[in-house]
Amino acid sequence: MYKKIVSALYSMNIVMQAIFSLVTPALMLFGVSYLLVRFAGAPIWIHAVSISLGILIGLVSMVRFIISAAENLERLEKNRQCKEKEKNNNEK
Repeated sequence: MYKKIVSALYSMNIVMQAIFSLVTPALMLFGVSYLLVRFAGAPIWIHAVSISLGILIGLVSMVRFIISAAENLERLEKNRQCKEKEKNNNEK
C-alpha cells in the first residue's frame, strides 16, 4: 500500500513539473512582450510571436524533463530490483 501511494505521488509530481516546464516560458515571454507593447511602443503582434516561441521552448523543456525523469525512474527500478535480489539471496 505504501509503495503504491509513493508511486502515485511520484507520478503526480512528474506530471505537475512537466506542465510547469511547458507553461513557464510562455508566461515569461508574454510578460516581456506585454512590457514591450505597453512601455516601448512595440507592435501588438509581438504577443503572438512571443507566446508561440514560449510554447515551443516549453515543449522542448517538457520533453527533456520527461526523458530525464524516465531515465531516473528506470535507474531507481533497477536499484530496487537489485536490492530485492540481494535480500532474497541473503535469506536463502
